[in-house]
Formats: sequence, C-alpha cells, structure tokens
Amino acid sequence: MDRRVYDRMAEHDSTHWWYRARRDVLADFLTREAHLPANARILEIGCGTGHNLPMLAQFGTVDAIEIDPAARAIASERLGRAVGAAPLPELPGVERGAYDLVAVLDVVEHIEDDVAALAAMRACLKPGGKILIAVPAHQWMWSAHDVVNHHHRRYSKPTLVRAIRAAGLKERGLTYFNSLLFPLAAVARLAGRLTGRDDSDDSPPAAPLNALFERVFRVERHLVGRVPMPIGVSILTLAEPA
Repeated sequence: MDRRVYDRMAEHDSTHWWYRARRDVLADFLTREAHLPANARILEIGCGTGHNLPMLAQFGTVDAIEIDPAARAIASERLGRAVGAAPLPELPGVERGAYDLVAVLDVVEHIEDDVAALAAMRACLKPGGKILIAVPAHQWMWSAHDVVNHHHRRYSKPTLVRAIRAAGLKERGLTYFNSLLFPLAAVARLAGRLTGRDDSDDSPPAAPLNALFERVFRVERHLVGRVPMPIGVSILTLAEPA
C-alpha cells in the first residue's frame, strides 16, 4: 500500500467508524460461526497497525505478520511482542500446522497469486482450523481507493469461491457485509468516477456523521451470518480444508 494509507491507518484506526464497527461485526461472526477451542492459537496476516489484535485476542493467543516496517512497529507495541514480516504468498518461516485460526482481513486482494497465498495459509492450520477472510466486493466499484491500496482485484462471490476451492479449501458462511451503507458507498464510487474525484482519502467524516455511520454499520453484528445480506461493500467467509 502507499505510505499515506498506513499513515492514515495509524492516525484513525481507533476513531474511524469503519474500523470500530467492523471489529464488532467480525467478533460476533467469529463467536457464532468459528467454534474455536479455548485458548485458540491465532495468526493475523497483514495486520497493519495491529488494530484488530485486541479483538482477536478475545479468542486466544495471537501472533501477527506485517511487511510494512512502520506499521509493524506500531502493531508490535500493541501486541506486546514482535510482529513477524513473512510475505505472502510463501509465508517463509511461519510454522505449519500450528494455528486454529488464520485471519486475513482485506489482505488477499493485495496478492497477485491469491490461490498460492490461500494454500500457504491452509498449510498453517491445525486439523479443524479455519481462515477468516474479508475482501472488497464488486469489480465495478474499483476506484482510486483500490489503486492507492495496491489492490489486484475486487471480488464477486463466485471469484472468491473459485480461489478458495483452488487452494484446497471450502467456504463456510459466505456473506456480504457492510451492506446497510452500501447504497451510499455505491453512489459515492459512481459519482467519483463520473466527476474524476479522487476517493482515496480514508479520513473519517465530521464527528456526527462518523458516529452515525458507526451505529449503522454496527447493527450488522446482529445480522451477518444470521440474515442473508443481498449485497455489500465487502465479502466475509470462513474457509477450512476441503
């Protein structure tokens, strides 16, 4: 990702509506769907500044990987120990057969060979282990945001399923999320395309809007995995060895 993306993540990951509400949605989804053992061993790959690590630590002991040095330093401070730097798709030096959960949250779209990356993650799982995957949806929503984040693609449900199955995995609970705010996001992306406006600035909106968007998105913690979500800005699933 561009340096400015990491800098804004470090500045806003504790206050921006998207980060705050998404953590709650993911935590509830894991609680209902993952059925992790007590004291699960968890690996987050591409942890950025480590803003998801406290949420994941509710479910067990967390290790993490981040290739950007500045973001890795922040994540290491949050984790309380060193975060690794093994790159995808190979994950060199990462222990195989060791983890009950691997989390890749808006990461797979950054990897050119997504199938090889998912296969490497599969090799890191214990028997019965799972991969928590979140990716951006809908190639037609491609914008400057995707460019500065160095995305290779946005996914549809079929393209994500194909990659998962080609890696020797099977999907569980595949669903859209960030759905309630999807109309606003779609209009913003299309308007930006028509006007040539750069939408790559991820700074939070004014405080009242930030609070409103957070409340709306957080409602999905009660819906995702329970109610079919017909469309959304992102796709979420658990994957496990086939």
